[in-house]
Amino acid sequence: MAGDLSEDARSTLGQALAERTADLAVDVGLIPVLVAGDAEVADWALLHGLPSIPDPGEGLDRAAEDGVLWADMSASPWIVLHADLPLLTASELEAVESTRLDHGWAIAPSADGGTTALAGSGPAVFTYGPGSFRRHLGRFPEAGIVIRTGLLHDVDSYSDLAAARRVPRGGWLAGLT
Repeated sequence: MAGDLSEDARSTLGQALAERTADLAVDVGLIPVLVAGDAEVADWALLHGLPSIPDPGEGLDRAAEDGVLWADMSASPWIVLHADLPLLTASELEAVESTRLDHGWAIAPSADGGTTALAGSGPAVFTYGPGSFRRHLGRFPEAGIVIRTGLLHDVDSYSDLAAARRVPRGGWLAGLT
């Protein structure tokens, strides 16, 4: 979105998305752990009472694996959930957790074939990027699939953001950028 939004606007949007996603997780009884790529994000997490771990700087797959290792140290189940889901609701997040409980694993695709949420327990190897839903499903064939509007619509481009603003539940985005 660098060509469409200023650096400040992207930062504001990213923080608002992360805060909203973390708040939804807390609302449904989960403990969000942020994988923080810089000190500002880690400070923001600390200010909001959220644990964070440093981003290993080796891409999304490794960041997700480190988050899972953090959860696994306490023998906790986990959900890797991306913060760029402006239409996500608490009931959709509960559906991911419920599906994980029923199947052991849960996976949610994005509309473009990516993966917006993956839940399980124990170690996992991730393979994000274009077409990741199919690859993740190949790694976790027993996973229950969760298809919900708020999980399908991630924000990878300015047109994704504009589309989210046109949906009633995306109205909260109007004041941003």
